Amino acid sequence: MKLTLSQEQQQLRESVRSFLRTASPLPKVRQGYDRRVYARLNGELGLSGLIVPEEYGGAGAGLADLAVALEETGAALLPGPFLATTFAAIALTKVPDKELLTGIAEGRITATLSGEEIAGDGATVRGTLAQVLSGMEADVLVAPARTAGGVVMVAVELAGPGVTRTALETLDLTRGQAQVVMDGAPCRVLGPQPETGIGDRLCVALAAEQLGVMRAALDAIVAYAKIRVAFGRYIGSYQGVKHKLADMHCKLEQAESIVRYAAWAADESPAELPGAAALAQAYVGRACFEVARDHLLLHGGIGFTWEHDAHLFYKRAKADEVLMGPPRIHRARLAELLEL
Repeated sequence: MKLTLSQEQQQLRESVRSFLRTASPLPKVRQGYDRRVYARLNGELGLSGLIVPEEYGGAGAGLADLAVALEETGAALLPGPFLATTFAAIALTKVPDKELLTGIAEGRITATLSGEEIAGDGATVRGTLAQVLSGMEADVLVAPARTAGGVVMVAVELAGPGVTRTALETLDLTRGQAQVVMDGAPCRVLGPQPETGIGDRLCVALAAEQLGVMRAALDAIVAYAKIRVAFGRYIGSYQGVKHKLADMHCKLEQAESIVRYAAWAADESPAELPGAAALAQAYVGRACFEVARDHLLLHGGIGFTWEHDAHLFYKRAKADEVLMGPPRIHRARLAELLEL
């Protein structure tokens, strides 16, 4: 097991970080999804095709490499459907579809994934999906559909007939969700629903983004503590602040080890993946929110204003914490896997 980044992964991290620093800085995040940034992200860096197999035009990388990229997009609070498309790509590696995987790898197709079952007959689908990540921006929905022959994975064109999308008011201002209603919408059957593997990999991918949110929030408050003066002293010199920052740093270090381990397990040790994925969401989700919360509180009054970026990290952290279900669900699953 290797928990440190390889030289190639360090280079990937620097490339993504440098790109996002110029193409999608925090002030621009408030403007929402920018298709031009997304096109450049895929055209110049090929991130959407990172885990797409080479035979479909992707890089054929593993989840450990993907985790490096997601950490940086999380730190930058990248708006838009990148995480949703990544989720769909993870699912499609289990039920390969040449058209979709090639389109994702080339950056032509944005996709999203739903874990809720809909009803289908092999040609059309019906049902209501209450919350679909990036449902307004995505081109294609990948979802399980129950048919007479069993549960299959289907692809639905979200701009096609029989589909109605309604944008939802969400806590996270940087990434939207939508209600999707399908009434006889045409679909394409991709194959039988995989019994295992997809959900665990989604948990690891989300934990990687949460790790990036944590790191960026901690970096921001440490920088602020070095310049903010209160009662004639830098606030970073006060014991209460120093201890809080130390606690936040410890949570970050533990989270990084957990994410690196889970990503390694996804690539190298499938038997360890279920426990590693459950641990990742049981710990990292809550830790990310706590770090983002304390980062906001330590900014003082300025951190509570709409003009400050602190609330953006706070809201992304909370939205991510419950995206794959609240931490208690993953704690219960981990306890079951450990036979506790």
